[in-house]
Amino acid sequence: MASGNLSPRQKMINLMYLIFIAMIAMQMSKEVLSAFGYMNEKLADNNVTATKKNDATLSNLATKASEQPEKYSSLYAKAQKVDDLSKTFNDYLESKKSLFLEGQEDVKDYETMDKVDIVNEHFFVGDVFTAKGQEFLDHINGYREAIIELIGEKSALTPIIKKRFDTSDQITEDGKQAWLKNRYEGFPLISTITNLTSMQTDIKTTQAEIYGNLLGGQLESDVSMTKYEAIVIPEKTAFFQGENFKGKIVLGKVDPTLKPESVTVNGRDVKKENIQTGQVLLDFPAGSVGDRDIKGKFIFIENGKPVEIEINSSYAVIPKPNSAVISADKMNVVYRGVPNPMTISIPGIPDNLVTARGNGLKRVAGSGKYIMTPQSGKEVKITVTGKLPNGQMVSTSQNFRIKGIPSPSGSIRKQTGYVKMPKTSLVKSTVSAILPDFDFDLVLNTSGFTIKVPGQGAVVVRGNRMDAQAKKAIAKAKRGDVITIFAIKSSLAGNATYKIKEASAVSIEIQ
Repeated sequence: MASGNLSPRQKMINLMYLIFIAMIAMQMSKEVLSAFGYMNEKLADNNVTATKKNDATLSNLATKASEQPEKYSSLYAKAQKVDDLSKTFNDYLESKKSLFLEGQEDVKDYETMDKVDIVNEHFFVGDVFTAKGQEFLDHINGYREAIIELIGEKSALTPIIKKRFDTSDQITEDGKQAWLKNRYEGFPLISTITNLTSMQTDIKTTQAEIYGNLLGGQLESDVSMTKYEAIVIPEKTAFFQGENFKGKIVLGKVDPTLKPESVTVNGRDVKKENIQTGQVLLDFPAGSVGDRDIKGKFIFIENGKPVEIEINSSYAVIPKPNSAVISADKMNVVYRGVPNPMTISIPGIPDNLVTARGNGLKRVAGSGKYIMTPQSGKEVKITVTGKLPNGQMVSTSQNFRIKGIPSPSGSIRKQTGYVKMPKTSLVKSTVSAILPDFDFDLVLNTSGFTIKVPGQGAVVVRGNRMDAQAKKAIAKAKRGDVITIFAIKSSLAGNATYKIKEASAVSIEIQ
């Protein structure tokens, strides 16, 4: 453009035009670098949220495994293995990102992250891979194969995971090219960082899909009619001779839309008006003194075929009361660290002739009223003794599970989880630990917490409000930064000796 029989003025214009095009190309390059950086930030934020959701799912599965080990222990063991594999691989990728960004003064100055030598020298020597390059491939392949081995080749997720972590040779215009070279050789640093963050997102997604698959499979098994059990619930534990037996039969999993085709009890069909959604009302003569059986069956139609659920229970017909009724006023378990109100009585026997004993049990004012303060161990046995009018003593006992106070949730301005607010509000806010949906109204006193601002060191704070060092760190936060408050420590008001677990973390997005 600047050669030939052109005038000096035209040559100068053409030269300036070339310089202008070059400047535009450079500007576009910087914009592309920044776009990669912003994409990396978005992926990283999503990974934080995904991690919390996966951890919550795993924690829920752990609870189910402890409460119903036969149903959930094997699922939880598999989920734990997935979690271990995923965390190991995720941490490895994070270490690579830290290595590549070492020496970078501002990790958000994306326009300066156009270097290719850092990654090239780490992964390649000429046309072959370095030991670190091969190690990188081995980690990807190892994670993929270990996950597939866990879920099985026949799983619907297997082809998805194979494609997601595929490292086979790539087809290009010039033929085949090694996956590592195709994805990492000659690319600017910020694109490699974004690529690694994207792979971390794939890890989180894989975890979530596997957890959902495990729980979904169990749910499909649970809803099958063959998993239901008929339960006879009498109106009371014993009946006098000459009384009518009153009670109901419910299914172990009550569904408002569930109604059987027919119900047979003790050889007789139950009236249609007594067959209700999820339960059957019973009302028939109790019979003579002694143990009486209740036998029969539910009949449902499933997939066009009849499914029978057996009814097999019994009750006692007695001339005098011979058993106690023990019930926790608020729950079917007792909690360590708090006073648990209980009502204890024996039908037909006055309260002053009833005695209850148990480790930590104390009588209080009111008919049949007690307070249970659990001691050590996982169970407490309560034994109740009563004196009948004829002087005969009757006794019965019941075991109650002892549970600890659950882990509280961290909160800021009475909000938990992920909160958005300006940093001017954050510095004035109070950090708390709360127990949402807990059966007791407990007061927790916050004694300290740790706050982490992106790009700043973690700050340990005593008390429940931001100190000078925490405020200084918050002042450096930028709009869009996600500040994390974790390691929230608290104590139980009125019982400082009971150790409360650390509250869950709170994430605050600066607006």
